[in-house]
Amino acid sequence: MTREEKAIVIKDLTAQLADSSTIYLTDISGLDAGTTSDLRRACFKANVKLAVVKNTLLAKAMEASEKEFGELPDVLKGNTSLMFSEVGNVPAKLIKTFRKKSDKPLLKGAYITEAVYIGDDQLDTLVSIKSKEEMIGEIIGLLQSPAKNVISGLKSGGGKLAGILKTLSER
Repeated sequence: MTREEKAIVIKDLTAQLADSSTIYLTDISGLDAGTTSDLRRACFKANVKLAVVKNTLLAKAMEASEKEFGELPDVLKGNTSLMFSEVGNVPAKLIKTFRKKSDKPLLKGAYITEAVYIGDDQLDTLVSIKSKEEMIGEIIGLLQSPAKNVISGLKSGGGKLAGILKTLSER
């Protein structure tokens, strides 16, 4: 690869890193062609972009990026593949599901909206992260709960009150 080609790859990687709020670094080495194809297919269905990159080029792209990746450049050893997603927990769920069939991919690290996670032991933490839509749904549910209680109380109380008034008026 010539210097010009490397510069283009670094520029493209820097742009991808800048555009993504969720980046997972994984190790998929040792997977055979069929299993790798299954992983790529699962990523496509989950709207996760999977790319295999050279560690040195990715490290230079991280340096050139305006984001603070913390200790992520330190985990760039061995084979590295990138997973880009718009939802923070989707790649983690995909990795966890895929590991039921295989021992890979291994999580090296993740960058999710300015938070850095290092190591494969962080996978369960990443799976439990709620997406923006899930959080909005929970907040709406919490906000609706008191209003529903007041409305149901008024409805049931109103029926009782009307029944009592009707009985009193008949006497």
